[in-house]
Amino acid sequence: MRRTTTRTTEGSRLSSLHRAVAILPWTVLAAGFVTDRIAASTGAQAGQTIVVTTLAVFFPSLVLRLALAIRLHPARRTALVLLLGAVLAWSLGSMSVTAASLEEQTHFPAPGEWLFLLSYIGMAGYLMLDVDRKQLRPSAGWLDIAVICGGTSCLSSLLLVAPVRIASGQEGLPLLLAVVYPLADTMLALVVLGQALMRARTDRRKSVMFGAAFLLLAAADSSFALQVSAPTYHFGTLSNTLWGGSFAVMVAAACRPERSAIKVIPKTSGTKLVVGAGVIALAVLTLRPEDTLAYYIVPPAVLTLTAAAARMALALRDANRAAEAFALSLTDDLTKLPNRRAIRARLKEGIGDHEPLALMLLDLDGFKEVNDALGHHAGDIVLRFVAVRMREAVAPDVMVARLGGDEFAVLVRSNDEIELMEIAQQILAELSKPVVVDGIEICPSGSVGIAVVSGQDREDSEVLRRADVAMYQAKGSRTGAALYDAHLDEFSRSRLLLAEDLRKGIAEDQIEVWYQPQVDAATMQIHALEALVRWRHPTEGVLSPVAFLPAARRGGLMGALSDKIARLAVRDLHRLLEAGLDLRVAVNCAPPELLSHTFLPRLYASLEEWDVPADHLVLEVTEDSFLADPQRARSILLDLRSHGIQVSIDDYGTGFSSLTYLRDLPVQELKIDRSLVRDVATDERTRMIVASTVQLAHALDMRTVAEGVEEAVDFAQLVAMGIDVLQGYHIARPMPASEVEQWVRDWTTTATLLGAVREADDPVHGAGRNRNAHRASRILDSPRARSNRARET
Repeated sequence: MRRTTTRTTEGSRLSSLHRAVAILPWTVLAAGFVTDRIAASTGAQAGQTIVVTTLAVFFPSLVLRLALAIRLHPARRTALVLLLGAVLAWSLGSMSVTAASLEEQTHFPAPGEWLFLLSYIGMAGYLMLDVDRKQLRPSAGWLDIAVICGGTSCLSSLLLVAPVRIASGQEGLPLLLAVVYPLADTMLALVVLGQALMRARTDRRKSVMFGAAFLLLAAADSSFALQVSAPTYHFGTLSNTLWGGSFAVMVAAACRPERSAIKVIPKTSGTKLVVGAGVIALAVLTLRPEDTLAYYIVPPAVLTLTAAAARMALALRDANRAAEAFALSLTDDLTKLPNRRAIRARLKEGIGDHEPLALMLLDLDGFKEVNDALGHHAGDIVLRFVAVRMREAVAPDVMVARLGGDEFAVLVRSNDEIELMEIAQQILAELSKPVVVDGIEICPSGSVGIAVVSGQDREDSEVLRRADVAMYQAKGSRTGAALYDAHLDEFSRSRLLLAEDLRKGIAEDQIEVWYQPQVDAATMQIHALEALVRWRHPTEGVLSPVAFLPAARRGGLMGALSDKIARLAVRDLHRLLEAGLDLRVAVNCAPPELLSHTFLPRLYASLEEWDVPADHLVLEVTEDSFLADPQRARSILLDLRSHGIQVSIDDYGTGFSSLTYLRDLPVQELKIDRSLVRDVATDERTRMIVASTVQLAHALDMRTVAEGVEEAVDFAQLVAMGIDVLQGYHIARPMPASEVEQWVRDWTTTATLLGAVREADDPVHGAGRNRNAHRASRILDSPRARSNRARET
């Protein structure tokens, strides 16, 4: 923990320093430009000195920023080190050339030019390594980039070499160097463009920044290329500013944090750019430039055509393989029926033509047992028999396919639901006829899900999904066949969006805990509060758990949600205890969270953090918590008791209640389910069950809680039967944490006053539970209590 904290602190310090250094290059560049302009306006001869001074501060600030980025982003270290080397090489070359020009008239090309060329290697290496997404076909991707860059080089050479040669009168190495720089800048910009087109770069702003940096560099280098006829180096203020600005933008782009979220799927670039670049290269060779220009233009044109030919050969090979694979992939090898690809193609065609269509998915019941008992060879025989039976059960124009495993599909040209159900029953009836495999008679059975294609459908995958959902609905209901029912679809788009909203809601503190009081039946004082989750949705308002707990379970969010609820409950309990209210808080815990290895340690940590006594917390668990792993459940409950936390059996009476775990497990409370409580005043058998449960719990030294008390007659009956604690709408509805303290104080005042009045009026009236019931009735009928319930409602 200490190492993690130290690392976090160091990371925060580096991030703060990196943000502070980020503005330094721009400040230096702006100061140098302004100083140079002031010096020029006053006629001072300090231009080169200002440039050298600015470079001496500007490039080290870029190097410092990159060094910090390397520390902050170790996964990108190699690429950032290459860019750092490129910046160092360029800075050394700039300072070398500029410093030499102070002492003597340096002629082009100076020795420092080789450092400039070296920096381009570092920049190119950085662009190749620091991408957001790796390409699935890197060879094709690099060929695309080579073609695009080569074609652009040809075009740029035609537009740049001739003007530079005419303006400068240079030949050979000086002309080549003068042209190489802007061409290299343009090619690097095109590399960024190519990577963006192939979706290797998903951060659009970063790509734009890199493109702008290389275009600024190309503009500065182009202006320099037109000045190579001068006997010495002469860099204008604008050129120096463009060079500096390009590197500042480049480093700023490189230091942006990498993005973990992917919004688009990587792909190869389209053919238009590749074909266009190839046409340009072919046109350059067709023009047959003069010998001098050919020296600069023909090599990139040849390179472009070579790369384009290789790319076309690769594409042709892929097309041939795809055509062969497609022909083979339309048929299932085992059954000779069409396969998933074939039926999806037919379904997609029908959707596009707006045909009346319906898709049926059939899954064999118990096929795994056949495979396990008789082997896969027997399973394959059964699948072939099933294919024959299904083909014979439907009309010739109905498409039957095997999707894989023991799953088959039937595509019917009809949207009549009655007709579709009849066809499904025909298939199931034909399927149920026995087949003999290895001397054993087998009667296959299956479940069919039916999805009718609607006019709003655009994707075949959505129709497949609906049919799959309907098939599982048929399996669950054991009806054999079922039409898709949107109300039973737990995986609809809206429910998936609800799960994603809930994930954000947990992270953004939209989860709240409300509390429902529990009253001691003997004293009518507040005994405890049950913590109940609510979601304050930003657009839907306050949602009850019924609206979002299923989405939480499907989305794997129950662990995070349970941790959030427990932490909030412990925090609120701390505040109540600080306010002088001596109460317990009951928190529900689902079986997966109870049996996990993370929930309880976090709960203990919350108790310790808020300094809350553990005996003021009650953990409500259901009976099925003990069914999956009884030994682990027992060890967990013993661990809870060793920490002082009480355990309550929630929803007691709804499952197959076992007296064994009541005997063996350290449980302090039984919470009788509302399904029994609501009938206790009207149903004799329910009353006997509740009464016997109360007697059993008291014999085992457990207290009993009745939840869901909504009627006065039920309340009075439960008090008379000897229940210990009562909870329900007849007492109070769940309320936000902010209202609990005042409600408890109002209730306590009312209970105390009415109890004193009752004792003064009739000190010897009745005894035991009848007296408690009478007193409870008076408290609940008091004006203050009625007012509280009305306000809650």
